[in-house]
Amino acid sequence: MNQKFQVTGMTCSACSARVDKAVKKVEGVRAVNVNLLTNSMGVEYDESVTDSAKIVQAVVDAGYQASMFVRKAETPAKGEKAADALENEMKEMKYRLIVSFLFWLPLMYLAMNHMLNDWFGLPIPEFIMIAFHGHANGVTFAFTQFLLLLPIVYVNRKYFRIGFKALIKRSPNMDSLIAIGSAAAIVYGILAIFKIGYSLGHGDMHTLDHYLMDIYFESAGTILTLITLGKFFEARSKGKTSEAITKLMDLAPKTAVVVREGKEIEIPVEDVIVGDLLIVKPGQSIPVDGVIIEGSSAIDQSALTGESIPVEKQVGDKVIAATINKTGFFKFRAEKVGDDTSLAKIIELVEEASSSKAPIAKLADKISGIFVPVVICIAIIAAAVWLLLGQSVEFALSIGVAVLVISCPCALGLATPVAIMVGTGKGASNGILIKSAEALQTAHSIDTVVLDKTGTITEGRPKLTDIAVTGRISEQQLLEIAASIEKPSEHPLAEAIVEEAIKRGLELENVESFTAIAGKGIVAAVGGKQYMAGNIAMMEERQIDVTALRETSETLAENGKTPLYFADDRELLGVIAVADVVKPTSHKAIEQFKAMGIEVVMLTGDHKRTAEAIRRQLNIDKAVAEVLPQDKENEIQTIQSKNKKVAMVGDGINDAPALVRADVGIAIGAGTDIAIESADIVLMKSDLLDVVTAIQLSKATMRNIKQNLFWAFFYNVIGIPLAAGTFYFLLGWKLSPMFAAAAMSMSSVCVVSNSLRLKFFKPRFSAVNDNIMTHH
Repeated sequence: MNQKFQVTGMTCSACSARVDKAVKKVEGVRAVNVNLLTNSMGVEYDESVTDSAKIVQAVVDAGYQASMFVRKAETPAKGEKAADALENEMKEMKYRLIVSFLFWLPLMYLAMNHMLNDWFGLPIPEFIMIAFHGHANGVTFAFTQFLLLLPIVYVNRKYFRIGFKALIKRSPNMDSLIAIGSAAAIVYGILAIFKIGYSLGHGDMHTLDHYLMDIYFESAGTILTLITLGKFFEARSKGKTSEAITKLMDLAPKTAVVVREGKEIEIPVEDVIVGDLLIVKPGQSIPVDGVIIEGSSAIDQSALTGESIPVEKQVGDKVIAATINKTGFFKFRAEKVGDDTSLAKIIELVEEASSSKAPIAKLADKISGIFVPVVICIAIIAAAVWLLLGQSVEFALSIGVAVLVISCPCALGLATPVAIMVGTGKGASNGILIKSAEALQTAHSIDTVVLDKTGTITEGRPKLTDIAVTGRISEQQLLEIAASIEKPSEHPLAEAIVEEAIKRGLELENVESFTAIAGKGIVAAVGGKQYMAGNIAMMEERQIDVTALRETSETLAENGKTPLYFADDRELLGVIAVADVVKPTSHKAIEQFKAMGIEVVMLTGDHKRTAEAIRRQLNIDKAVAEVLPQDKENEIQTIQSKNKKVAMVGDGINDAPALVRADVGIAIGAGTDIAIESADIVLMKSDLLDVVTAIQLSKATMRNIKQNLFWAFFYNVIGIPLAAGTFYFLLGWKLSPMFAAAAMSMSSVCVVSNSLRLKFFKPRFSAVNDNIMTHH
């Protein structure tokens, strides 16, 4: 069973590593995925061995809180906002930040005013000189700083509560580093107050001067204030990473107008049931998925599919929840409601992908598990070494606190999940649903794209492409006759001819007699005259001379089209060609794959001549024709055996095994449910250019993750030795705990902010030859 849990109390990647380790120890647990960004945990476990209560208890025993996860998509129905928890957290952090700054500024001024006077020549007010300066005011000077620090410590007590609790449970985290560092500075400051009082009482001016210069309350206040400032920026940035899900949720209307017992009534959208008749007026959002039964309109589907142009919808067409009715008035029948709607499924997919873990994150996870204990050891060793080298206690303490405070396990823990969340959110806003972080990572390394032909490269239904006449009648007359005699036929080729005639506004005559000849064609009478339509075998059988159009027919056949001969009872009238035409964007997409260095292979069950015609037309590298559905998977395996990373793009039931076998399976959105279920990436539009966009988005996300990980490693590798005083003898560099706190705060903010750059991602299409064979 797969179950999702909400985990609270995690503050850095050391916490998530601790939770992961604790849950993995529970008997029956197969896999654990803890996400620091979303404070969630996915667990796969054997129900016969363990249950959710034991998993929750394991998290509690590790020092955190856990509960069964309630999907965000369900919250609006309960009258709550999904962003409430984040809003409350932001309000609390804002309050902590304001109070911290309110007391930190006077604390810093009091502690540093003599430096400001020396450095910048700023005058010191007389009342400060009288009340706080000089040996006689030593205790007042130190104790006032202590009083100003207390409110800062109180509003930020969370660091101490969580940090020391984690330390006691032998799973120290980032809060532990902050708590130890600031507590050490506070304890030293309190000791300094006693030393100042003792020195004043005993006239020891040397000791008094020494402790007046190093009270360290301002360092503790700076650590707490700047780290809270960093956390505030980080939380605000993290909130922006989930904007894609929030925006999707906000699209869903809260009410719907239904027709019940002949009356129009407005009800909450969660009360709509399958089979209800709903009314949608211009400008309104569609509340659930369904089929139009009356009226027509142009529907804006841009929020879900990325299509900028509204789509025309008629009776019988499907409509999707949360899309917007632009012009007409229509009625539709509800088919999917609640969690079954396309919108709910999209939200669920994006949430699952955001909370999943990419393989590249494993390295950061391993390091995070030992990071904090190692940092604490480095801080203790560094302080001890400096004491042994003859430095003062203050110097050693400053070094130890700086090491604790500059270390940032957060940057490591956030490097991957924030980029994954922004990347999957950006994909969703472009109509590209990426179902897992692993798929997003794998897609960047694709070097071969295998395309199903029918419905993927082509439209998936035949269309009339060419008309050629012998000269006895016009093209329009031939099409009128052809459509009239083909109208009773149920053959797809006949449908294409009738559809074109209706499109041109031609009037069709009634058929007086109709006979279908299996494998050859049809014979029908219209207007008292007999006509026939079929292949060359039929014409030869009826002794119709086709010489005039034989060469034209052969050329059409070579181009993958199906020529149909039309004749009366004496001679040939003309040829009409029908083909499953290539989608307008397929040629450009294939050119883009090639520009990216990706080999393109087409798989089709069609005969070789049709496949070869499409291959030539689109300049595809390789076409494999006459492939049975069960053999598509074998073709993928064959390509993979050559050490190729394969993406399979398909839309049908027969594509499902190949989609699963491929390194990345991509389902065209107009495809079947089973193809969508089997795929790793689902395209809401049936557009191959979206495959190009998905691969480019994967490359951009992976580049972003690598930048984040480099920064997180580089920051800690440089920052920790600098804080430990490694460069002190060589360059005279010694890092103040205050600057260390500022650096640590900005580290996580940098990682999250870098990930937010993905929001500006736009696909880049190379300038390629866009000429495509047109049909006449």
